[in-house]
Amino acid sequence: MIIPLKWSDISWAWVVSHVLSPPIVWAALVCVIAFHAAESRGQALLWSAAYGLFVCLLPGLYILWLVRRGSVTDVHLQQRQQRPRVLLISALFAGLAWGALRWLDAPPGLPLLAVITLAMLAITTLISLVWQISLHATSISAAVIATGAYFGIVPALLVLPLALLVAAARLNLKRHTPAEIIAGTLVGGLIPILLVAVGLAA
Repeated sequence: MIIPLKWSDISWAWVVSHVLSPPIVWAALVCVIAFHAAESRGQALLWSAAYGLFVCLLPGLYILWLVRRGSVTDVHLQQRQQRPRVLLISALFAGLAWGALRWLDAPPGLPLLAVITLAMLAITTLISLVWQISLHATSISAAVIATGAYFGIVPALLVLPLALLVAAARLNLKRHTPAEIIAGTLVGGLIPILLVAVGLAA
């Protein structure tokens, strides 16, 4: 059954949860990285579009279609049982993003970002089979680490308050427990660190 939205449901936490939802966070991050790495605006737009199509747009449209059918309750996949199939398909799309970025001869950091996305989706798929985890916390904490890896510690520190804001919003909405927020933060933080370390060592 679809949960109807009422005006009384809209609060600062609801706005934060939508504005800093995983697809928007990753779309913004890939644009910043692409424009930083590209030699031309056209290149940056092409690489951003390839990642955005497979990681953000197509999974988002799939979720909206499921919501319209009544197969899931809302776009944030509030019920754990609804998550594994959606996350698995999203992971497959992330794999396509990796292939597209390699085919478009994007700099190594962008395919690596797709691999980070794929790994996080795969792990959260497995976790969601048995336990709820905050996908919002996962994505924003990964974005903080990715920002640090690509641009340095100061930009990462500037992004860090957004992670705290997202955690506060999800707790305020009672969508997650503190443990689920912490788990999401750890998954989102550790996967980029490990994959960036492997990438630098390769």
